[in-house]
Amino acid sequence: MRILESGYTIRSARAEQLTLLSQVEQLANRLFLDTPYSFLVNAEPLPLDLIRERFQAGQVWVAIDNQDAVVGFAITREVDDTLYLQEIDVNPAHGRKGIGSALVNTVCSWAKLQDYRAVALSTFRHIPWNAPFYSKLGFRISDESELTIGLQQIRLQEREAGLPISDRVIMQLEL
Repeated sequence: MRILESGYTIRSARAEQLTLLSQVEQLANRLFLDTPYSFLVNAEPLPLDLIRERFQAGQVWVAIDNQDAVVGFAITREVDDTLYLQEIDVNPAHGRKGIGSALVNTVCSWAKLQDYRAVALSTFRHIPWNAPFYSKLGFRISDESELTIGLQQIRLQEREAGLPISDRVIMQLEL
């Protein structure tokens, strides 16, 4: 558990909180409204079965406020011996308070303890709270030739889901 100066706490999720994550995800998706990716505003949230699976693996973290409300979360999974940050969202009403950075740092600390060599993620290249944000945390954009088979599969799945692959990048942080 990690308590931030702003009064938020980052910790492993509890089972009863899993159904709340879709609300946070949908609120965070609204940030895309005034971008070229406004279609994401109405995107389906992660399936609850997937969230429960990741929870059982100990790979769901939440950010909670001082009233124990979930205001952010991160979900990971393993991809080719790398910890992949599958989803991270913060309720925009609680944004710009270090919650996203704290969630990423928590994931990276956990990954080190589990002996992962790196943390990877896929994100939009030019959206400020995407690649530029992760760059500030030490992530670097991976060249296509560096991508493992699993990360290449993620790119393919994103293309099949209708995401503009030319605007997406895989980023990694070596641990």
